[in-house]
Amino acid sequence: MNTTKTKFLRYFIELSYNGKNYHGWQIQPDAISVQEKMNYAISTILQEKIEVVGAGRTDTGVHAIQMFAHFNVNKALKGDVIFKLNSILPNDITVAKVFLVADEYHARFNALSRSYEYRIWLGRNPFLLDFSWQIHSQQLDLQKMNAAARLLLDYTNFQTFSKVKTEVYTFNCDVTEAVWKQEGNLLTFYISANRFLRNMVRAIVGTLVDVGLGKITVEEFRAIIESKNRGNAGLSVPAKGLFLTQIKY
Repeated sequence: MNTTKTKFLRYFIELSYNGKNYHGWQIQPDAISVQEKMNYAISTILQEKIEVVGAGRTDTGVHAIQMFAHFNVNKALKGDVIFKLNSILPNDITVAKVFLVADEYHARFNALSRSYEYRIWLGRNPFLLDFSWQIHSQQLDLQKMNAAARLLLDYTNFQTFSKVKTEVYTFNCDVTEAVWKQEGNLLTFYISANRFLRNMVRAIVGTLVDVGLGKITVEEFRAIIESKNRGNAGLSVPAKGLFLTQIKY
């Protein structure tokens, strides 16, 4: 009986994508995903069936400035793999790097932190329609929004901001950054954590905007976190303003 294990090489891919035309990262039936496009491109150039494993999932319409994925092959890659991949991939997905890693290195499980940005444009801008949530006539209190955002660092359970029907082993996340910054008409929310729940960032932003509009107070925001009840939080803001910006290993 031959018990020899098949040796493989593991490669990481660094990529970015405009999420407008995709139903998120993860493959799903009857919907176009970024993972599906990546599998097709890599399988085509290597002439074998390849399935990439992403560092996480992004929801429908969410963008990624930096995403990582890994895949296994039986022999070393040759030629300009990046050029070949970008020649096959649609223009809204771009590969920046392909590099060899240790066999046990995992795009998802070895990630230490992930960072997102949510962009709000105060006013109207036809050139940012696909990349921001535009608020036309309402004033937001940035100081109160930042006071509420700082409270996120005091908690670990974020069930309040999670999709109700989701299978996770824990609602705990270690949030290390949560801050709003304004540059002209652009208002950006920066948030980093070791992991995120589905829809978490968009639900947090929606609730913080309620603080900025004076619909709820900073202390009421704290109570909403502690309630662990999604029904108490604000609306989930549009996906087009959300960007996965960095994954650290």
